[in-house]
Amino acid sequence: MKYEVIIYWSEEEQAFIAQVPESPGCAADGETYQEALQNLEIMMQEWIETANALGRPIPQPKSRSMFA
Repeated sequence: MKYEVIIYWSEEEQAFIAQVPESPGCAADGETYQEALQNLEIMMQEWIETANALGRPIPQPKSRSMFA
């Protein structure tokens, strides 16, 4: 997965939340940082499969190298 991932702690959910900004609605949670990331990888694959099945465009990963 080459997409930007944002992971943060949610007090409300009492879990880590992982999101892919380029893919609206694609998020997962987990008890640990690693679990949230693993769950997100599964969700991202399902998100892409669903978008393909519905004929929706798949966003290209954005490069952050210009900020390094």
